[in-house]
Amino acid sequence: MNRYVQGDPLLCIGCRTCTIACVVAHEGKRIYEIDPDGYDFHPRLKVIKTFNVSVPVQCKHCENPACKSVCQSGAIRVQDGTVLIDRDKCIGCKSCTEACPFGAVHMVPLGFQLNPDGTRRSVAHKCDLCHGLEGGPACKRVCPTEALRLVESEDLAELLAMKRTKVLMTASSPEINRPV
Repeated sequence: MNRYVQGDPLLCIGCRTCTIACVVAHEGKRIYEIDPDGYDFHPRLKVIKTFNVSVPVQCKHCENPACKSVCQSGAIRVQDGTVLIDRDKCIGCKSCTEACPFGAVHMVPLGFQLNPDGTRRSVAHKCDLCHGLEGGPACKRVCPTEALRLVESEDLAELLAMKRTKVLMTASSPEINRPV
């Protein structure tokens, strides 16, 4: 089973600290030294906010990723349980963005590189669990309300066992089995 970061909408306050941590983790602290108008800020997660709830949406690192299945250039691979995108191989076709059931893959411009037709080159972009960076996902480490957690296979096995127990307890409850 692949790992992923899960947000708790009951704890998330929508502060977007996770988005800043994500960019800093991947781009370095140099983002604070660059002219704001000369820098593209592209976090690998998106905080969704409504009137009643907020929560970050990011890649779930699926077992059989739909984004990988539709990738025409072979830019998407699974390594160490993490779904990764090779920007150099990405052709910007957007198939992965359409295939992702969570809306976690989006297109971002790749610096100031141009396509052969003169348009700005865009590539697929998504959470990589801070792959290769020490300390694990930066978003989880900095969340002030601890609304983010790294879900491992053991966590899912425990959750499944709890759900099964709850179903069994409910099914054996006298209120449920009474004739109508």
